[in-house]
Amino acid sequence: MLLGAGLCSAAELRYGLQGQAAPDFALRATSGTNFRLSEHRGDVTLLVFWGSRCGQCGAQLAMLSRMVDTYRSAGLAALAVNVDDDQVAAAEFAMAHPVSFPVLLDPAKTVARQYRVDNLPMLLLVDRAGVIRHVHRDYRSGSDARYLDQIKVLLDE
Repeated sequence: MLLGAGLCSAAELRYGLQGQAAPDFALRATSGTNFRLSEHRGDVTLLVFWGSRCGQCGAQLAMLSRMVDTYRSAGLAALAVNVDDDQVAAAEFAMAHPVSFPVLLDPAKTVARQYRVDNLPMLLLVDRAGVIRHVHRDYRSGSDARYLDQIKVLLDE
């Protein structure tokens, strides 16, 4: 599949769900509200899996929150799915790293298994039609520009 800046990376090609419809799910948020992925059909959705012990998760969540704040009016949404067994640790981490989008809890890891999460943080970019277009299995300084390039292409489609 061609991307805005070239071909898919090897890591993206190895992800078996890329190019397929994102599996729908419903999870409870830290706010107590239930959220369903399909409610965001029509938006470009960032689906980020994270854990409270992940060293890079806080930085990635903060960066994604800024992106969502900037591009929400263009149709960008995000859902942060926590995979911690310890819900207290997850809630404390979420309070220490506030974001402008729902933080969902997946303590049984049902959704994480559906999405074949094999590293944290793991970010999936889902297009307006609900198809997984990009996957990123880590976060490093400088990832922001690559994410933004891919997001802008999806927002323009």
